[in-house]
Amino acid sequence: MSEVQPADDGALVELSDVSKFYGNIRALEGISLTVRPGEITCVLGDNGAGKSTLIKIISGLHQHDGGTFRIQGEETRLSSPRQALDRGIATVYQDLAVVPLMPVWRNFFLGSEPTTGRGPLRRLDVQRMRRTTHSELLRMGIDLRDVDQPIGTLSGGERQSVAIARAVHFGARVLVLDEPTAALGVKQSGVVLKYVAAARDAGLGVVLITHNPHHAYLVGDRFVLLKRGAMAGSYVKDGLELEELVRQMAGGSELDQLSHELQRD
Repeated sequence: MSEVQPADDGALVELSDVSKFYGNIRALEGISLTVRPGEITCVLGDNGAGKSTLIKIISGLHQHDGGTFRIQGEETRLSSPRQALDRGIATVYQDLAVVPLMPVWRNFFLGSEPTTGRGPLRRLDVQRMRRTTHSELLRMGIDLRDVDQPIGTLSGGERQSVAIARAVHFGARVLVLDEPTAALGVKQSGVVLKYVAAARDAGLGVVLITHNPHHAYLVGDRFVLLKRGAMAGSYVKDGLELEELVRQMAGGSELDQLSHELQRD
């Protein structure tokens, strides 16, 4: 195992040589990445590369078996998603946890509803939730016509954007996004990437999980490539061309070898 690196004082989240095993099955081994405020770290890989396991470790759903996991320089082992939220790490999954028939404002505060009054007169502070939802969405550049409309009537890109704004409002310092553009068309993907950049500009550290190098290159500052649970590369955007990122994502030297093998004599 490689030597554990000292903590990066500027990092919000730092994984160093992190591994995860399920019995004899290696899910992740030797993974290192750094998440800094105002930056987007893109984690790329095909299905089975280990992206889901990495999300589960950062979000507190699973604990790592080896290596070091630090939050703001402090070595830690998260025991639950609630603990991750308390430490400022919010995860937005591809299959958003929303109630389609409930209004946007109710989904925005789902599980964290403010109340007014006391005792038997206590009730939900609906006006506050409506007002806050509208203002917080507007602050992120999301101008919904009506926060009373069912969230199920919004497009996929708009629902992802609401989830991002919600995480920012509730104090997230690190935002983990699980394939936010996977099921979206070009236009809606652009909407989501716009708000991912807005979260970065608000000072959050963003982890963008994706299999799409074109989307990653548009917004990313750092790129971590996973393959079969291991690191296949780590890059910064300066000096990295999109074509090279796509090439590495496609297999790099393996692709060159395949091209050579398939050439006609």
